[in-house]
Amino acid sequence: MKKILISIVAAALTTGAVFAQDKNFSKHIVNQGETITQIAAKYNVTPHDIYTLNPDAQNGIKPNDVLIIPSSEVKKTIAETPVKTIAQAPLNRMHTVKAKETFFSIARDYNILVGDLKNLNPEAFSAGLKVGQTIKIPDAGVSVPAPAKPVVAPKPESAVVSNANSEKKIYHIVEAKETKFGIAKKYGITIEELEQRNPGIQNNLPMGYKLIISGVSEEPQPQKKVTEKVPVEKPKPVTTQIVRDEVVTTETTRTLTKNGYANYEVKDGDTMYSLSQYFNISQDELLKLNPNLSGGVKTGTILKVPGRGQIKVSSASSGVQKVADNKKTLLPNVTKKQLVLMLPFNAAKIQSDTLKTIDARLKKDAFLNMTLDFYAGALVAIDSAKTLGLNVDVKILDSEESKTGSSVEALVKNNDLSKADAIIGPFYQQYAEKVADLLKDKNVPVISPMSKEPGKPFSNLYQAMPSTEYGKTAMFEYMKAQNGNVIVVSDPKKVANKDFIMTNYPQTKFAALLDNGALDVNDLKSLFDKDKKNFVVLDSERTGLILGTTNVLLNEMSNFNIQLVIIEQNDTLDFEEISMKRLTILKLLYPTFTRENTTGQGLAFEQHYKEKNKVFPNQFAVRGFDVTFDTLMRITQFKSFEDSVSEIKSEQVESRFQYAKKGKDGNENRGIYLMEYQDDLSVKQVN
Repeated sequence: MKKILISIVAAALTTGAVFAQDKNFSKHIVNQGETITQIAAKYNVTPHDIYTLNPDAQNGIKPNDVLIIPSSEVKKTIAETPVKTIAQAPLNRMHTVKAKETFFSIARDYNILVGDLKNLNPEAFSAGLKVGQTIKIPDAGVSVPAPAKPVVAPKPESAVVSNANSEKKIYHIVEAKETKFGIAKKYGITIEELEQRNPGIQNNLPMGYKLIISGVSEEPQPQKKVTEKVPVEKPKPVTTQIVRDEVVTTETTRTLTKNGYANYEVKDGDTMYSLSQYFNISQDELLKLNPNLSGGVKTGTILKVPGRGQIKVSSASSGVQKVADNKKTLLPNVTKKQLVLMLPFNAAKIQSDTLKTIDARLKKDAFLNMTLDFYAGALVAIDSAKTLGLNVDVKILDSEESKTGSSVEALVKNNDLSKADAIIGPFYQQYAEKVADLLKDKNVPVISPMSKEPGKPFSNLYQAMPSTEYGKTAMFEYMKAQNGNVIVVSDPKKVANKDFIMTNYPQTKFAALLDNGALDVNDLKSLFDKDKKNFVVLDSERTGLILGTTNVLLNEMSNFNIQLVIIEQNDTLDFEEISMKRLTILKLLYPTFTRENTTGQGLAFEQHYKEKNKVFPNQFAVRGFDVTFDTLMRITQFKSFEDSVSEIKSEQVESRFQYAKKGKDGNENRGIYLMEYQDDLSVKQVN
């Protein structure tokens, strides 16, 4: 096999040399990051001209590939060569799909474009290839037009925003194990189209990368890698002082009424919590002044609010708005506070690396990249706090964490952290617990920002990540509140989940399985209730059981009110075998601790982060902003952090912070969103 491959490569190189010697052609060696579109523009030819002479390039190009480029005369000849269409040539070839074959391998074997193959077999492209399936093969050189209604199935998690021209722009955040083919297939585009819109993924597809799927009028500039956006420069403790800003940018001045109140127009991103904080009143007081708020906070609504002189509205760089009077901000506490970020930069190890090894570390060290992303988001939160005039010192310390050790004890001892108003970090649960234990006598709040582990309970330790366990509780409480008929299809391996359900929700029904592990269809049908909404909890990662169950649900939707539910993350639902269509028809309901934010606040944060870091924020960057900004807002009140979390719920860019006691001493965030798939492939929050 190797000899055959070497022979093919040698033949290709020989052919290239012959063309290069002809005056009608030139040779181009592909550089890092180049696309066919860029190369075509460089030589004043079209991508079609290049593909005609380099058919293998249709499957992608990589650095050091040799391409044959036609001269203007040859280009003209190529352009004048008629291209057969589907109407001009019979499509009399069929192909039976074999094991492990893909659209790309089939297109390569027949020397045709993947796009033509997709357009000719839209149903197979949507549902995925199956062994033994027969598909149509266009003749070589035949251009197959796209179907009138192309199959488009974006993930619900994708962000869809509108630009100034009302053209929808669709993004996709790359997740673990995803491939270019899988992503392109989900959105009904080719891999080349995906690469043209995202030149930075020509040679790899990094997890967390934000892809542009559609809504671009011209070829975008390559995004910088996530690892390039924040320099590593924290070997020593650093203190950043946020100076109270006495000068407030005036956007709007409201005229006071005689009784001491003013009018305020609700802006995008305003919430009950943020408004109550802006005007230093409780949410109940705000509702008494504005009963119409009981129906929700709506942009453009004019509210009656307390007045203090002339109220001025200033916008922070992150899109967070704050209210101030004509001399000072209305934030109630003027005493300087101290926030400590204890993050695992492990700078001592990095400083001993050469530039080459640093680059290699940034490419491979996922934990370091996560830390840098979180830190970059936290810096945006600190900038926003500075703009709002919060009186805070921020100290950033390197916790030097790994699975086997950390420097947290020395940091607590050498930096007098007993006076801190709050500490964010460390990342590892065991070290967050250690810091909380060392400072429990001083009651210094320690916020564990990333861990979902339940851990040991300390009265001063706050779990900012909602636990998977509480996500299950939130889902069952919601179904219970809907007076639903709850049916569980449980995989035998999901013993812990079954025990949890039977212990806490004994009224739940369980569908039977056959001896071979398949669903007992008749038993499931017998559990449906015509007078109630039937929530069917699918607790399995087996593709066969998922397909079998959803088939029954789809067939019975005309007879019963049915909704599909999962209670924890299920990666199997992302596989190509499970079509998105069936999940949207069944309005899949699932718990999550984050949600897509397309309000003015969310989009402003995203834009500010991109301007600062030259790349869109990923999940860890948003997490860094949310946790840091929430903490900054809480410690700058007259009340303590502890009192704040017991009284106030907060909602930031993607996360909700609703702290509650867990057991005798622990504190957990119960800010869970329950999200529902919609027919238009979007997701809707239901709780």
